[in-house]
Amino acid sequence: MTANRVPVLPRGVRCHHDKVRDANVLLAPEKVLMLDGTGHAILTSVDGNRSLDRIATHLAEVYAAPKSAILGDVIEFLDDLAAQRLIDYADG
Repeated sequence: MTANRVPVLPRGVRCHHDKVRDANVLLAPEKVLMLDGTGHAILTSVDGNRSLDRIATHLAEVYAAPKSAILGDVIEFLDDLAAQRLIDYADG
């Protein structure tokens, strides 16, 4: 099932706070992706242990929002990053 996949940051990819721009970014070799608040919240929940479902549950609790709405956003966001090779899935 899609929501059971466990996202991980690949080697060389990390979240970082850019002090010059006062913005959160995702750094990868030869690439910088500016993150909005939603993207940052999702990526800081990626710990290599939580599944997509558990990430959505965590964010639903933190932001008092419906998990059903959040899960779709989490999957879409992380799958887009996976297509750019900025996220891997530990179990696939």
